[in-house]
Amino acid sequence: MSPYTEQSDVTVTVTVTVTVTVLGLGPMGRALAEAFLNAGLRTTVWNRTPGRDRELVAKGALGAGSAEEAVAASDLTVVCVLDYDAADGILRRREVADALRGRTLVNLTADTPDRARDTAAWASGHGIRYLDGAIMTPTTTIGTPAAVFIHSGPRDLYREHRPVLEVLGGTHTHLGEPIGRAAAFDIALLDVFWTAMAGYAHAVAVARAEGITARELAPFAKGIGDILPPFFEELAEDMDNGTTSGEGNPLTSAASSMAHVVHTSEAHGIDAGVMRAAEGLARRAIGRGHDADGFVGVAALLGRR
Repeated sequence: MSPYTEQSDVTVTVTVTVTVTVLGLGPMGRALAEAFLNAGLRTTVWNRTPGRDRELVAKGALGAGSAEEAVAASDLTVVCVLDYDAADGILRRREVADALRGRTLVNLTADTPDRARDTAAWASGHGIRYLDGAIMTPTTTIGTPAAVFIHSGPRDLYREHRPVLEVLGGTHTHLGEPIGRAAAFDIALLDVFWTAMAGYAHAVAVARAEGITARELAPFAKGIGDILPPFFEELAEDMDNGTTSGEGNPLTSAASSMAHVVHTSEAHGIDAGVMRAAEGLARRAIGRGHDADGFVGVAALLGRR
């Protein structure tokens, strides 16, 4: 559990007098709205494409005819759309901004820290109370203990609305008042996820070229995933403390094994661009004197400006 996670010390009962609006009814937006409904909140929903609210309305949601009507229905509005371009297209219309004045907006749309800071500045200029956040788990986890949410922004505002946000399930972590922190965590964690998924997709392609099925590989790949957490902790300690832990696996050894992956891939005509990039970073770090270091040498290289 993160040291920033605040544990609720009371049992919260949310009644139908609590109102919330959800803007955006893609798969995640629908999951959020359904969790609010299941908790007994009076939930208003709106989506730019008509008809997306039909199933939710049948379950008791109030369908709004416009975004401004939707936000005017509740003290708390949650927006979850594709990106901040989509969010801006909804929120920054004059009628919607006017309806939001004096109310709280929680933005669970994924985008960059800069966009989060820009939206917070816009909200402040329009008298809108603003929290930024991100959802770190799939739609199937919403409303269950497996959901993970991160938030940033004014702590008092977060505490005020935490009882309502907690009905979405799982763990809610306030990462601090600087508004871009949730988006920064999100970007860093997505970096881990998507590079790992790209590596796994490449591994499956190489394995299949060598006559190994994806199903045969999967349990061993899971074993590789299971040994990563201690390496994450070790690199974090080294990076923050200015130390190195390369005795067991120096960067020279890592670069050599990456070269083997590149060779095998390209022998089968499989694009090895991702691994070539990783090997190139390792070789550059070695050239900067990190040859005896662990993988923290690559992190140190990337962190140089």
